[in-house]
Amino acid sequence: PFLHDMRLYKSRKEIAMMRKAAKIAVKAHERAMRAVTPGMMEWEIEAELSYEFRRSGGHAAYPSIVGGGPNGCILHYVENKDMLEDGDLLLVDAGCELDGYASDITRTYPINGHFTPAQREVYDIVLAAQDAAIEAIEPGASWTAPHKAAVKVITQGLVDLGILKGRVSTLVKNESYKPYYMHKTGHWLGLDVHDVGEYRVGEEPRELEPGMVMTVEPGLYLPSGLKGVPRKYRDIAVRIEDDVLVTKDGADVLSKDLVRTADDVEALVQSGRAGGKQRKRA
Repeated sequence: PFLHDMRLYKSRKEIAMMRKAAKIAVKAHERAMRAVTPGMMEWEIEAELSYEFRRSGGHAAYPSIVGGGPNGCILHYVENKDMLEDGDLLLVDAGCELDGYASDITRTYPINGHFTPAQREVYDIVLAAQDAAIEAIEPGASWTAPHKAAVKVITQGLVDLGILKGRVSTLVKNESYKPYYMHKTGHWLGLDVHDVGEYRVGEEPRELEPGMVMTVEPGLYLPSGLKGVPRKYRDIAVRIEDDVLVTKDGADVLSKDLVRTADDVEALVQSGRAGGKQRKRA
């Protein structure tokens, strides 16, 4: 317990190392986003990530998740064995470990460079949830504050999509969102991806303090077999994850250089296509 508590508060040197790990991961995600095109295999995107990690002196902090289409709905999908289909989304969860310190970033983007209207609707809900969660991070705030903020936005979004019906406050209280958002909004980050450190002190959630580093990763998962999901939203999965340092003034997003808005994501994916042509596979 004593060592775990020491690891929870990062020194200036540790924070500097984690910034470097995050910057490498940002470059790797950018590389993958420029490379993606329909007909590629998931493992090819994993190879692009690994190349950037290794050429920068690091390595993958955990098995990279590269899930196209319905595979994005599988939380810890690491097989990375299927073809990327035109019209699907690609969910990539990958981080770099550098000198023992980890980063952990997720982005979701259209394989062909263009969100469908339904995909963009879901994406914008998750992005708004992440914004709300990051806004809730400040010294003295409860560890659960970012999750509560994200859940409220996610639940409102599910109502707007017609997937849930009722008062948002009641739906949150009843955890009606859980079939579509079943995990927490973050975890401690440091020498391990899911780093040590208690989330509760006694009976109460831990208060956030400067020097703590955490992920913020809301998501929405709408697999085709899930009851009540309209056809146009089926097999859409979106998660957006960044690494956040708690400072005396609030939150410092270590991975902020990686694009997040739908327009910027589309532009980055499209920028990798020379002459706008897609690579064809036999």
